Amino acid sequence: MEFILLVIIALLAGLIGSLVGLGGGVVLVPATLYIGLNLGMIPDITPQKVVGLSVVMMIFTGLASTLSYMKSKTVDYKSGFIFFIGSIPGTILGAWVNKGLDLPSFNLYFGILLIILSIILLVRDKLKPVKWFVKNGMQQEFTDSEGKTYVYGYPIWFAITLTFGIGFASGLFGIGGGSMIVPAMIILFLFPPHVAVATSMFMVFLTSIVNSASHVYFGHVPWLYTIPVIPGAYVGAKLGAALNKRIKSDTLVLALRIILLLLGIRSIIEGILA
Repeated sequence: MEFILLVIIALLAGLIGSLVGLGGGVVLVPATLYIGLNLGMIPDITPQKVVGLSVVMMIFTGLASTLSYMKSKTVDYKSGFIFFIGSIPGTILGAWVNKGLDLPSFNLYFGILLIILSIILLVRDKLKPVKWFVKNGMQQEFTDSEGKTYVYGYPIWFAITLTFGIGFASGLFGIGGGSMIVPAMIILFLFPPHVAVATSMFMVFLTSIVNSASHVYFGHVPWLYTIPVIPGAYVGAKLGAALNKRIKSDTLVLALRIILLLLGIRSIIEGILA
């Protein structure tokens, strides 16, 4: 039964993650902890194993999404590699710190992070774009299928510093980092939204390889449970990337804001009361 539930969770994680550029970890981690520990269906699961499972999954969600977005030519490879360079040391450090977290501490800190992410998603459409980063950084152009040209950019030093912090959170909690980098790319760096999502998933793919290697080294990956999770996440990511080209994700993002907020509050309460 737990294998069927993990396939469903991974499918939703891949679909939602790819559709809005999240990576899927924010769905997989709390859902797996819930069925594993609260429902008692995976009694040997730990926060470390869930994070290890999540980062392995994100290799495949990132790969599936990137392959789809490559066809629509919305991936900014140069930016993706720059962001990846910044995230490498942060990811390794986060995986190392994860070793020392017990379940109450993990729930508390993860809950705080989920609430921060829900707030970011809540306010990102209300914030005015910041042009300073484009004017004072490396500039690039993108012309969409309708012929509209976008100018975006960023100081490389700032991008590397930002992605170090995002990489740390990714290694610590098993999230893809897209939930933090996509709003920054749109609001601060003025990326076109579809380019931001596609480039984010490319970065998630690259970062997850390093992230997974770190967690494999620390013995955090429950290989048995990757059997249902990997194919589910891969199929979900392909569906999400296909839907991203056809629909506006505003409704999904609104639902995600509420879900993350509720999950965050619940996780904090569990962390405090445990």
